[in-house]
Amino acid sequence: MSQQNCQCGCCGLMGFEQALALPKEQIKELHSKYLNASLVTLLSLINFDTPFVSASGVSVYDAAGNEYLDFLGGYGALNLGHNHPEIYAALQKVQSLPNILQASISGISAALAHNLAHLAPGHLKRSFFCNSGAEAVEGALKLSRIATGRQKFIYCHHSFHGKTFGALSVTGREKYQAPFHPLLSQTMSVPYGDLAALEQALASGDAAAFIIEPIQGEGGIVVPPPGYLAKAKRKCAQYGTLFIADEVQTGFGRTGDFFACQAEDVVPDILCIAKSLGGGVMPMGAYLTSDEIWRKAYGTMEKSLLHTSTFGGNTAACAAALKTIEIIVDQNLVQQAKTKGAYFLEELKKLKDEYPLLKDVRGRGLMIGLEFQQPPTGEKKYSFTFTMNVVNKLAQEYMGSLVAGELLNKHRIITAYTLNNPNVIRLEPPLTVTQEQLDRVLTALKSILSSHSGFLSMVGSSAKNVLLNMKK
Repeated sequence: MSQQNCQCGCCGLMGFEQALALPKEQIKELHSKYLNASLVTLLSLINFDTPFVSASGVSVYDAAGNEYLDFLGGYGALNLGHNHPEIYAALQKVQSLPNILQASISGISAALAHNLAHLAPGHLKRSFFCNSGAEAVEGALKLSRIATGRQKFIYCHHSFHGKTFGALSVTGREKYQAPFHPLLSQTMSVPYGDLAALEQALASGDAAAFIIEPIQGEGGIVVPPPGYLAKAKRKCAQYGTLFIADEVQTGFGRTGDFFACQAEDVVPDILCIAKSLGGGVMPMGAYLTSDEIWRKAYGTMEKSLLHTSTFGGNTAACAAALKTIEIIVDQNLVQQAKTKGAYFLEELKKLKDEYPLLKDVRGRGLMIGLEFQQPPTGEKKYSFTFTMNVVNKLAQEYMGSLVAGELLNKHRIITAYTLNNPNVIRLEPPLTVTQEQLDRVLTALKSILSSHSGFLSMVGSSAKNVLLNMKK
């Protein structure tokens, strides 16, 4: 509705077509006024505020027609890339069906649940559909409590499971937890990959569930020691504790297996999924569990409505998910992720061996983290104190953002740091990425690393960007 056609007297409303045509400066102004002003400031300092006008596959384009490669991949939500045409075609085919109708059952959601049960490891059979990874985790925590009759949850240091209250209670970074205390009581964190610490936490026999990412995403793309997941699952079974695998970021081929836990033949008691399940188009999440656990929790008519979601399992979201799975299987994208990821990791490790600024390269498949050295203590101070205070703070906490800024501003490659280890940038391109696109990123990284042989050079370059953007 435009201002000219407003019939209710409330002038000042912005119409859809007007929103599509907003210039960059007005977008920033509206975000600063009505959304998160501090985030706008942070993004603007490192030029992460470019409005993009179109996207397809791995590529996104700005208003000037410049192509950028998206190696952020929606934090793992874009396994099929941007705007996959077959997902939109599937949505068009269901547009005349009821999208939200609780007084019925849907063939689309039934087929999706069937396919997930066939693809999931072991005996996982029952699905609950929701809208996000955090909701899937919330549902899994509630399921484990009602099924076991226990209260306590065990989770890992540096983990990330979401920012809603239950999910945040089992997220392993105090920065995100502290402002919201008290969270759920009876939670306990253990070091990731430490089997002895896990067994000690399990020994009291009062834990409802142990929740873990098969590869930590926001923790900095951390791969556990070989065999750890399988041993942890056995320890949980020994003490009657349910094992929750959070595959929100690792699922659907991202790591070179359909689900990352399958690399060790682990069958979790509950499997959380989301992100790329919606094909990069629809918000979609779910958890899967066994028939036995489901019946203990919700297996009577009296209990059947104890946990529900208004939009969960809606026709459009399930149609997108159903088509997403079909594309991943038909195009063998799981094997593609394994093959391309192995090549990419090998080449990145060569850069690590050559350039000391690159501290570590790790990951599996197309879920890769690059960790950069933190600034040494006692570094030279700059005269432009205010600006360098901003940049030094970024460098101390967010060294990955400085590298990501270089990749974006000089090489048109989109990445971002991981939330619980900001010195790590993630490389999570769509599984459809080509070798040519991987090589373009390798060339860009080599250029950055060779140009900035030391920390001061990187900070100095970033300071120039900050100064320029502060003058705008």
